[in-house]
Amino acid sequence: MITPSLSAAADADLEDWGPLQEATGDPMATHGLEIWVDGDASAGIWQCAPGPSRWTLETNEVIYLVAGRMTVTPDGGTPLDVGVGDVAVFPKGWTGTWDVHETVRKVYSIF
Repeated sequence: MITPSLSAAADADLEDWGPLQEATGDPMATHGLEIWVDGDASAGIWQCAPGPSRWTLETNEVIYLVAGRMTVTPDGGTPLDVGVGDVAVFPKGWTGTWDVHETVRKVYSIF
């Protein structure tokens, strides 16, 4: 398919992707659906249950939240609330925490 697409991303059926490895508290369930993959680059939908997590990104990622709310805090930086309708960019090498307050569902692109 030359132009993969997915209608109604907020309501799409997702696959169980297991517990979040980056969780720093209780296990956090994740679900997702890849709609495009090219080597290490991909795009799709990802959903995560509430809780805290710690991240060190090895790729660039752009996200658009279609559900939920979280606070992202880069190491040494200011916390940023991200909610429905917000777009955030996490450049390669970004380190910090994500505190998911309500189950989030994001459209993502990793490159």
